[in-house]
Amino acid sequence: MVTVELENDNNQKMPRSNNNNCVSNKQSSQNIELKNDDQIPGYLSIYKVFQLIGIILILSVFLWLQIYRTGFGFSEIIQICNWHPLLMTITFVYLFANSILHFRNFRKTTKQKLKMQHATIHSCIIIFGVLGLWTGLNSNLIANPPIPKFYSLHSWLGIITVIMFLFQYTSGFISFLYPEIAMKYKKVVMPYHIIFGILTFALSIVTSVLGFSEKIMFALNQQHEYMPTEGLFLNCVGIVFIVYGALVVYILIKPEYKRSYKPDDGVTHNGA
Repeated sequence: MVTVELENDNNQKMPRSNNNNCVSNKQSSQNIELKNDDQIPGYLSIYKVFQLIGIILILSVFLWLQIYRTGFGFSEIIQICNWHPLLMTITFVYLFANSILHFRNFRKTTKQKLKMQHATIHSCIIIFGVLGLWTGLNSNLIANPPIPKFYSLHSWLGIITVIMFLFQYTSGFISFLYPEIAMKYKKVVMPYHIIFGILTFALSIVTSVLGFSEKIMFALNQQHEYMPTEGLFLNCVGIVFIVYGALVVYILIKPEYKRSYKPDDGVTHNGA
């Protein structure tokens, strides 16, 4: 009886040892995965370039408005209007880009926290974006004589961009932050959320470049025999906008830069 009991004890202990080894191996593989996830070749360098170009964009728009367009204020029409391109550049270009790359930049953070931070950044974009839209529309209304609204392709695409962004924000909030949504629905929505997010960002870049093109035409003031310094400066800024947008899309679609799967990611990992 003693021998049988000892054998039973040994048999009961053996699976525990195997389980411990499995847990240890799983933890080791997760640690290796996290380590490799933080050492993606070239990502840190391209991320620094991305941030540098974004800051250059904001500074370029600020300097253009400060040097060529009399600066900022709320008393004169042109100074009110100047808030529009600056705020829209900060929100629908720079913050938007950082928001959609947020899951790649903070790889050790849990997916739930990243989703909350992603939604928070989008909320800030809406708040300051509304202020940017208000300054653009209000400057047209108070002009003497009033400037027609929504007559240009820039304004049309701007409206479409805002509508798409609000749709993305609402659908994403309901689909991925509302706990009652079924997992199978999240799986279906996630690829479309990513695709339309990229399209919305690309459209914001196109809208910005068209806005600068309008300003160049105003700067020419029917003097087409030469290009003023302001026009040359805005052309360069427009090119930087395109390079910035292309860089963001490149980071998003490059498979090696995607955030690797973590045990707490759930179904929302798909390509994020």
